[in-house]
Amino acid sequence: MTQRYGNAPGPETFEALAHAAFARIPEPFAQHLEGVTVHVEEFADEETLRAVGLEDAWELTGLYHGRPLDEESVWVGGEFRPRITLYRQPLLAEWCETGVTLEDLVTHVVVHEVGHHFGLSDDDMHRLEDEA
Repeated sequence: MTQRYGNAPGPETFEALAHAAFARIPEPFAQHLEGVTVHVEEFADEETLRAVGLEDAWELTGLYHGRPLDEESVWVGGEFRPRITLYRQPLLAEWCETGVTLEDLVTHVVVHEVGHHFGLSDDDMHRLEDEA
């Protein structure tokens, strides 16, 4: 039997799911997310992939762009606001491959990228996930 998914959710659905994930982040963390924006792109571009050490655009589902809070300073200016980019096509593929709900998948990626906003490394976050 063939599974049918219908039309893939568009960027506006991903953005709404990301904002819903932000709304569930508890205080005192939530108060430090003001100004973090969410963007949805189909795939990461070549420059972004090189910057994070990946060759395959299907491997990157999200990325935090910005200076982590623990590195901010009044002496730094002229930078873009921090933002989280969700990569729609890799997220859709993971959704289909894993059976995890799209809401849970987007929430996981958003929380992971928010962790970078707070200065956590990928290793820190994997360790926290393993301990949970």
